[in-house]
Amino acid sequence: MKATVASIVTLAAGLATPKRATGVQYFGVNIAGFDFGCATDGTCVTTKVYPPLLALGGPDGEGQMSHFTKDTSMNIFRLPVGWQFLVNNQLGGTLDSGNLGKFDQLVKACLGTGATCIIDIHNYARWNGKIIGQGGPTNEEFASLWSQLATKYASEEKIMFGLMNEPHDVPDINAWAKSVQAAVTAIREAETKASGSAHSILIPGNDWTSAAAFPTKSGPALLSVVNPDNTTTGLVFDVHKYSDTDNSGTHTDCTTDNISSAFAPLADWLRTNKRQAINTEMGGGNTESCQKYVCDQIAYLNKNADVYVGYVGWSAGSFDPQTYELSEVPTKTGDTWADSALVQACFKKAA
Repeated sequence: MKATVASIVTLAAGLATPKRATGVQYFGVNIAGFDFGCATDGTCVTTKVYPPLLALGGPDGEGQMSHFTKDTSMNIFRLPVGWQFLVNNQLGGTLDSGNLGKFDQLVKACLGTGATCIIDIHNYARWNGKIIGQGGPTNEEFASLWSQLATKYASEEKIMFGLMNEPHDVPDINAWAKSVQAAVTAIREAETKASGSAHSILIPGNDWTSAAAFPTKSGPALLSVVNPDNTTTGLVFDVHKYSDTDNSGTHTDCTTDNISSAFAPLADWLRTNKRQAINTEMGGGNTESCQKYVCDQIAYLNKNADVYVGYVGWSAGSFDPQTYELSEVPTKTGDTWADSALVQACFKKAA
């Protein structure tokens, strides 16, 4: 394993470690756009993709990431993309060279900032309404997608593989664990064949990847997922948690910091099982209530960085900052970028 992976999973050897005094290792935002057109049933209308790249007719996502790294010290970006887009709607097919080339422009722009870049398949454990390994795509088809992506990015050490965005209403969590295992095994085998780096793989649970539900619902089953050598090095649990009244991430006001209900119980569970997690979606409106609760949540993650690798806000990229409720899109005037109120208040390197 590369040192970059080993540094993430400080508990992999089964040794208790002190909490990081300087906070989480990673913080940043999502750069959305290649996921536009994807619905929660796993349908993705590829004509609705709105790439966050000036060269492809979209917003300046590259400029956003450059600003975030230089002016805000962010060091991680999540890059959502639809499965259908990458394979041009051919389930089980090879990566489409044209569409992959477009998405790769965003990946390269991200890597060019020096930040870590998460490739996130934004399909909710589904393809056109049917669940992976449970009546929908086979585990082999899911593994094939990830084998191809791992082969493509084997030499890029600052890539993380986000297996799947927000699985939900998956009837058999043990079957889902087998689907995840198939993808993990495929990635590790592809890395070995390509003589590439061993990347961090983000393992999502059911229940919309809920941090609150994870310890009792998905976590026990997903503990069975291992690398081919039976270790768990580089396998990081992927969780989400919004701060609005129904945890949907659709309201501009926030009502909770999620600490007692989600992140404290999850921290205990992670320590018990000597594992780590990353929160790849969180946020709220640019309002006083969200500045309070989201800042408090981030402070908790920073204080418990032995088990929390980092957090990634939702969302910048191709959203319209004037109309999107949870916009973290910075605005540019001349050569100067200005962050949203929430980012200004809460997203900063821990002291």
